[in-house]
Amino acid sequence: MALRSQTPDHIHPDDPTAEEVVRISCVRHTYEDGTSVHLCGLDFVAHRGKRVAVLGPNGAGKTTMLYHILGLLKPQEGAVSVFGVSPAEQWATIRRRVGVMLQNVDEQIISPTVGDDVAFSPRQYGLPETEVRERVNRVLKLLGIEELADRVPHNLSGGEKRKVALAGALVMDPELLVLDEPFEGLDPTSRQGLLDLLEHLSHERGMTVVLTTHDIDAVPEFADYAYVLAPGGTIALRGTPAEVFANAKVLADGNIKPPILAELFSRLRERDASAPEMALTIEDAAEALEGWKRRSLLPETPQ
Repeated sequence: MALRSQTPDHIHPDDPTAEEVVRISCVRHTYEDGTSVHLCGLDFVAHRGKRVAVLGPNGAGKTTMLYHILGLLKPQEGAVSVFGVSPAEQWATIRRRVGVMLQNVDEQIISPTVGDDVAFSPRQYGLPETEVRERVNRVLKLLGIEELADRVPHNLSGGEKRKVALAGALVMDPELLVLDEPFEGLDPTSRQGLLDLLEHLSHERGMTVVLTTHDIDAVPEFADYAYVLAPGGTIALRGTPAEVFANAKVLADGNIKPPILAELFSRLRERDASAPEMALTIEDAAEALEGWKRRSLLPETPQ
């Protein structure tokens, strides 16, 4: 996955000119054990070609939100729209347009070899075997795992299994990619490779990506915009990463620690008011600190 990573071209979630792919409006779901998740407060919206991160503590409803997007749960209150239809009621009409990788990838890998597993969906859709093989080879190459094609999935490492599950999610060239904790368990090289890949899919292919993550430091590089869920499912905050991570109170209420760079610049500002405002990527931080250094070396202007 040697793709070039860039700082995201951020779009605000309230942009009226952007095409909506997903909208969740004040949805409630109560599980059999009585646990209730109320995804309300703000509407959740994901636009075409954009990358959206969903943040929140354990039990806030992040996975419940994804299950509603995938039609696995039907709203007891409120509404969910994916490509303009209710996924719980009309999943068959949109399923080919959606790729998914859930947190427990072992539940998604069901075939005796990696190649057969990635080929499962195109074969289910009745594609010619020549096209199936072309799709499988293309996506395995995209993920850099061609050598795994004949391997038994059970014998793979956790990171390799994640790549296999992701290949299965991408093999049909979906318009919407839904990922539950995709960075979990990845080494730094694989993590950066996934970030680069997601940037490529959204910028070059126009794919919409919605993911949940506890990897806060990945959010500034990944997300065009982010949503923060409070305990119980309340959508407490949405905005660009800079807007979200500037709201210390909402983050603290959700037990979310800001990215390392955000915390660094906040502490610099506490010690020196002339320090730069928040920077969230290494490139932006280097530029801001270099500019601050140059300014500090300038002679003071006589009064």
